[in-house]
Amino acid sequence: MSGREQLTPTAGGTGVLSKEARALYLAIIGENGRIAEDAELLRDCAARGELVGLGLLVPDTDEPGVLVAVDPQQLSESLSASWQRQALDLLTRASALNTELHDLAAAYHSPEQAGGTIEYVRGKVLINQRVQQIVSSAAEEILAAQPGGPRPSDALAGILERDLEALRLGITLRTIYHPSTRYHAPTRDYVAAITHAGGRVRTLDEPYTRLIVIDRRIAVIPVAEDLNLAAFIHDQAVISYLISEVFERNWSHALDFDGARAVPHQVVSGMRQTIIDLMLEGVNHRVIARRLGISERTLARHLAEMRDEHNVESLFQLGYALARNTNGEVPPEVFG
Repeated sequence: MSGREQLTPTAGGTGVLSKEARALYLAIIGENGRIAEDAELLRDCAARGELVGLGLLVPDTDEPGVLVAVDPQQLSESLSASWQRQALDLLTRASALNTELHDLAAAYHSPEQAGGTIEYVRGKVLINQRVQQIVSSAAEEILAAQPGGPRPSDALAGILERDLEALRLGITLRTIYHPSTRYHAPTRDYVAAITHAGGRVRTLDEPYTRLIVIDRRIAVIPVAEDLNLAAFIHDQAVISYLISEVFERNWSHALDFDGARAVPHQVVSGMRQTIIDLMLEGVNHRVIARRLGISERTLARHLAEMRDEHNVESLFQLGYALARNTNGEVPPEVFG
């Protein structure tokens, strides 16, 4: 677009013409408004360019090689009207720009392009409702890591039919539980039904975080230890990390669980070592059972079998034997 149609800022950033261009125009006027293109006066190409660009200096149509000065008043009226139209057009386009580019901006800032959101939900009731909604929407895969002890019997009964239906629809289901669930009859029944339908369950005798991932598009993790605040993650990069570096690592260390009553030797050994460690710390039996997620009756059975293994008859003698085997010191709390 030429200077006749669009305002071009001067070198100083203000006005229409620079001081040098004005001086050149006045000099040409002094030469009867005509000047040869190769004249000494036109050596300042910048000033000449401003005059030609604005339209104050134009080629003579009757005499090639000669430039003619144009009446500034006539040019002003013509350019003023043209520039006002341009200004109005620019203002109109500026006002419509946001609307015109809205769909492109939405695509640019979509989760696939710029990372997804993290939604925080507070309160166990609301968290459970939200989890149930996304689990029900699963179409391909459900991954779950459930630390702690056995889940309540009524909770297991409530999710059994849902999980079986998901498996019937071809959805992959993998779950990690704590080893104590192997001693919980309702959990064993649930796991037996799930594995028979094609699901897979394992137990892990290591600390791990609670995690649920649906179709590799939404992940749920706790934010607070009391489980009253959860984060629902929609960012694909974070979800991929949670799957590969958290769930899959834990899954590779876990032992298959099909709901059978027989407990693998590794699980029994690990649980009894934890019982020993807690006893030597002076933790009472009720607290030990709660931490392991087992009943006090199951704990008593472990202790009875441990007494047989150490060939002792009383809990006092067992505590003494365990302490001596560990470090030779017998804390009195062991027998309390």
